Amino acid sequence: MARVITRLNIGGPSIQATRLTSALDAHGFRSTLLYGRLGGGEGDMSYLIPPGADARYLESLCRPLSPLDDLRALRRLYREFRAIKPVIVHTHMAKAGVLGRVAAMAYNATRGSAPRARVLHTYHGHVLDGYFSPLATAMFISIERALAAISDRIIAISPAIRQDLLETYRIGTAAKYRIVPLGFDLAPFAAVDERARREARLALDLPTGAHVVSTVGRLTAIKHHRLFLDTVKRVIAVHPGTIAMIAGGGELAADLTAYAATLGIADRVRMLGWRRDLPVIYAATDVFLLTSRNEGTPVALIEAMASGVPGVSTAVGGVPDVIGGPDTGRTAPFGDADGLARAINELLAAPADRVDMGRLARARVLALYDISRLVTDIVTVYRELLAE
Repeated sequence: MARVITRLNIGGPSIQATRLTSALDAHGFRSTLLYGRLGGGEGDMSYLIPPGADARYLESLCRPLSPLDDLRALRRLYREFRAIKPVIVHTHMAKAGVLGRVAAMAYNATRGSAPRARVLHTYHGHVLDGYFSPLATAMFISIERALAAISDRIIAISPAIRQDLLETYRIGTAAKYRIVPLGFDLAPFAAVDERARREARLALDLPTGAHVVSTVGRLTAIKHHRLFLDTVKRVIAVHPGTIAMIAGGGELAADLTAYAATLGIADRVRMLGWRRDLPVIYAATDVFLLTSRNEGTPVALIEAMASGVPGVSTAVGGVPDVIGGPDTGRTAPFGDADGLARAINELLAAPADRVDMGRLARARVLALYDISRLVTDIVTVYRELLAE
């Protein structure tokens, strides 16, 4: 089979695509991973490609709209499919979803009486809200509707995303959808204990007794780190010893540094850049704060909860499906810095409640987002496709 992903930047889609490439071998699904070029300033997760995996880099496959590169990528994908002869083509992320499915349609057209490749796409989120102009968004919706018609299955990683795609944007039919939440190796985060917390604070040179609010993610507009800083300013007004940590890199790093200075909290904000030692970041954290405008399944929030850290987040996309309820996290509407700060301040003022919430949050995500469950769900979808 062929698995196609736009690029292996830091995030849930990259983790899922690389993990499935090796994990499905044991179930008889030999995968070839086709992946493209990173954008400027993006963190690289290609190190997750398993040793010995059949992974092929496509220089022309990239996120920005580029007619020449897109045509080259389409031709390359078609040639790869002719060489691989996949029984299944599974695409991840928007650009790979477009080019991969069009190339699969062209490949199937050459098959004659031979069995055609089954085609499915996973929506890890979507780019239909908050990314592009209204005109561009309308065009992309039309494209996604057409692609849904040539897809055998559409996977949504949360009920909220399925509902959004199906009911708001009228993409595909209910019969084609399957909900398959992401799955991860959460063991390094589940191992975080009190000793790890003490060691993490020493390693990060955090003052004794300081409250720590952190976030992890790309420094890009959709993550809305300005709202994170607005919220932190309100938290500091109540808990002056609070330190905010931002782990991640991207095009808005300089803008956010300047904005923190404008708010008068630059001395309380630590810009950590890209980090691979995320269990250390979570271990040092009292409350994890996510301020995105849109989310599919928020990987960093899941990792924080698995580390026993309560999460506070904007109630967008798949976030409510991860948080669950008030016993395992808190949410507020997007843009509500006062509501987010109020939830954080309540948790910082009640250490026992914070520990209890972290314990329940950990149990929740370990049950819902383990890698073995993901593999079982995907195998079920693949076998269902091949049996038709």
